[in-house]
Amino acid sequence: MNNSIQLSRAQESERAEFYKKTYMHVALAILAFMVVESLLLKYIPDELIMKMLGGRFIWLGILGLFWLGSYVSEKWTLSQDKNVQYAGLGFYVILESVIFLPLIFIATRYAGLEIIQQAGLITVALFAGLTAVVFMTNTDFSFLRTAITVGGFVALGLIVAGAIFGFNLGLWFSVGMVILASGAILYQTSKLKDTYSTDQYVGASLLLFSSIMLLFWYVLRILMSRK
Repeated sequence: MNNSIQLSRAQESERAEFYKKTYMHVALAILAFMVVESLLLKYIPDELIMKMLGGRFIWLGILGLFWLGSYVSEKWTLSQDKNVQYAGLGFYVILESVIFLPLIFIATRYAGLEIIQQAGLITVALFAGLTAVVFMTNTDFSFLRTAITVGGFVALGLIVAGAIFGFNLGLWFSVGMVILASGAILYQTSKLKDTYSTDQYVGASLLLFSSIMLLFWYVLRILMSRK
């Protein structure tokens, strides 16, 4: 029997339980990412990681698979079957780990583990602050949707062009992406109640996890650019 209730129509206690489960799953996804990333760094040969960095078309292929995998993962997390939901979240964690592998490899080899820890702390602090803004002010950030959508397509176009033609997007692009990811977190957090039902906390956690990882990626790139 399906006892799912739209979050906006749920009782206060049910919403509190939904948010508790959602953010617990976000934390577990981050922990799983750290474990998988460590295993990849340990067992994937350095030469193969360097090929990912050097091959433009290989990188484009990985990005294409990532976008396809992201779509599939999101569909799975919205399934009524809990096993399928967790499979979607787990699959997405693995995808993120593969995408991050070259960046983490460079960071650990040339900037040190400390810079990853710094980027992680900054990311968590930003996410916590943005989340607090949504819950404490109860502001509807739906007005950010158009800007986030347009910004996302522009950013994707620049990333693809950079991969094809081999130019560096630079520091200001990373700053812009941090702003875009922050806006996405504000928008997604404020729209959770209108998008999800009380039993879809796994899907909600994937949504927030994806924005956190985008934020972490560009915070780390900014810190690395200073080295």
